[in-house]
Formats: sequence, C-alpha cells, structure tokens
Amino acid sequence: MPFAHADKAVEICALQFVKVLRRSAFTQFFNSCALLQTGPHGQYNDHTRRGAGKILADGFQSINSQETKDKATLIKQVGFFWQLIPNLVWAPMDLVIGVDGKKVVVRALATGSPKGNFMGLELDGSKSFKIDTTDIHEIENGQIIRVHHLEDWATGMKQLKG
Repeated sequence: MPFAHADKAVEICALQFVKVLRRSAFTQFFNSCALLQTGPHGQYNDHTRRGAGKILADGFQSINSQETKDKATLIKQVGFFWQLIPNLVWAPMDLVIGVDGKKVVVRALATGSPKGNFMGLELDGSKSFKIDTTDIHEIENGQIIRVHHLEDWATGMKQLKG
C-alpha cells in the first residue's frame, strides 16, 4: 500500500519488524511495508533503502533457483523494479509462521503494469500482470537473514504479451 509519507513509514516499518511475534502482527507488518512499497508517486529513495537495510541482515541472501543475491544487489533490483513498475504491489494472501517464529512463509499476488523494457519486452504501461509468488523468510535477531522465493513470471510474461 502506498504511503503519503513514505520516508517516515519506512522507518516505522523497519523498527516495528523486531516486534513481530504474532501472526496478526506479521500480517499487519507485511501488508504495510514488508516489501517497502513506494510512496504515492512511485518514489524509491534513500529512506526506503535505509528501511530495507534495517529489515535485512548484513549477511542477507535472496535465493531462487537461478542465483543468490546479497542485500545490496536485492535493494538495487527492487529499486529498478519500482522505477519500471511504479504501481507494483505484493499483496499477501496466505501467511504461515513456523512454530519457533524463525521462518515465515508468505504466498502473495504480485500485480503491476511495466513501462519500459521488462524482461525483453518493450512495454508502454497499458498491459499488466498478476502472478503468484511464494517467499520463505528466515528471521534471526529481528532481521531477515535469508529468503527463498518463487515468482510465476512465465504467467506474467504471457499476460504482458497477450
């Protein structure tokens, strides 16, 4: 959800992450800012990057079937995505918290309308995608240390081509 005052919201979200202990708290946190949604004009700024820096541990790893990204690389990639897809939203649909509270699985719907070169397609923002994503977040000392993730980009590309 976009924030009118994105800078302050990101700071609050980063600080609140360490307090997440219950399912309802994590759901509210994720809905608000787990993926650091941009402000109303798609801004992705230094405060957003700092917020991500507080949520993600220094040794953070983002892992998919093709590669592993470190914290700086992921923050840069997310910034690029928000520039290309200013209306990008990840809406959580399901949430499962491990019994020890150290793993959180989130199934979400990602939606957006890319404008520019997106995965080899030149797009004008008139077409959109709606895909399923699944993330397994591993938490240590109040920060995300690792996330394993899957996104259904094959379906997204079919939607954008069609």
